[in-house]
Amino acid sequence: TGSGGNVDKMIAVDPEEGNSLIASDDISSNDTKTATKTKVKRLRKKKTVHSPLIKYGSLVLLVAQLVGLVMLMRYSRTHTNGKDLYLSSTAVFCMEVMKFLTCNMVVLMHSNYNVRLYLQEIYHHTKESPIEILKVSVPSFLYVIQNNLLYLALSNLDAATYQVCYQLKILTTALFSATLLKRKFSPTKWFSLVLLTIGVAIVQTSGNTSSNPTKNSDEQNRTLGLIAILCAACTSGFSGVYFEKILKGSSTSLWIRNIQMGIPSMIIALLTVYVQDRETVASKGFFVGYSRTVWTVIVVQAVGGLIVAVVVKYADNVLKTFASSFGIVISCIVSAIFFDFRPNLAFLCGAFFVVMSTVLYSKPDRKPRKRLKKGSTLPVTVKNTSR
Repeated sequence: TGSGGNVDKMIAVDPEEGNSLIASDDISSNDTKTATKTKVKRLRKKKTVHSPLIKYGSLVLLVAQLVGLVMLMRYSRTHTNGKDLYLSSTAVFCMEVMKFLTCNMVVLMHSNYNVRLYLQEIYHHTKESPIEILKVSVPSFLYVIQNNLLYLALSNLDAATYQVCYQLKILTTALFSATLLKRKFSPTKWFSLVLLTIGVAIVQTSGNTSSNPTKNSDEQNRTLGLIAILCAACTSGFSGVYFEKILKGSSTSLWIRNIQMGIPSMIIALLTVYVQDRETVASKGFFVGYSRTVWTVIVVQAVGGLIVAVVVKYADNVLKTFASSFGIVISCIVSAIFFDFRPNLAFLCGAFFVVMSTVLYSKPDRKPRKRLKKGSTLPVTVKNTSR
């Protein structure tokens, strides 16, 4: 302090936050409390920083799920070794049962293996919550249809084309979000969606990418595969947005929610088996054409999806984008090595557009800076010049 009684006012800058905090001897106690509360809120908003091992391990697991499942499904649908092809409807039913049992085991484990506590929780969220079960019946029905469509698509499309075309679920999700949730998108996101549509259209018109198209055309129907993947993208987008709309703000855990969805899903999947393949099941059996590869597909699809759902919280949006992009690239490479896949120039251009659109769409929007109200002033540093 100077002899004239003036007080120096200093502006301290928080090195981690980059925000200015005014510190002076003549700040009132109320201002101090307000500044402290602001600081606490700012610190609470900080995202939890996970170790690089968990972060990039999540990326590897996401890519493995995206690529591994598609490759296994494609292999199981095209390499039967002279045996009967297994029924996709029964595979979907087995997957739903396995996922339902897995979620129940996790809930039991969270209950410290207390059977009574576990049964009480299950009873509360199922028997005593019929409205919740009814709500999730719509996405459950759509997910069962979607899984059957994906089997149909991979029976008629190579894995790389499947991966590229299935990215249309980004477009359908955005359109349903804008319609049902009234969500607004920036010009960059709309441009990425247009780029995505162009890329997928180029891939769809690129023709047969196999080195022996005559052989494949006898066993596969590319048009049917493309229709199946487009319908699957639509069901994926609508079911995801609908699920978000009806369950927004719900505190129910992931495992309980999957149990609730599992009940109608198993019923719908079993009805699908009866309607679609009852004659084959009656003559050849429920598990016709099943092999170790088929059971591996079912396990990876059931358990792998749940694991990825848990891992996603450790992976930020950038990593999830890289996972989708890497999935497309790795699918092309693996398909070229093991599945007689020969991409032409049109396919490569379309795939490049799809990858670029995925990156652009996942890029966070810049928030506009708040303008100062008329008449308001910024804090300044007032130095004491008295000696």
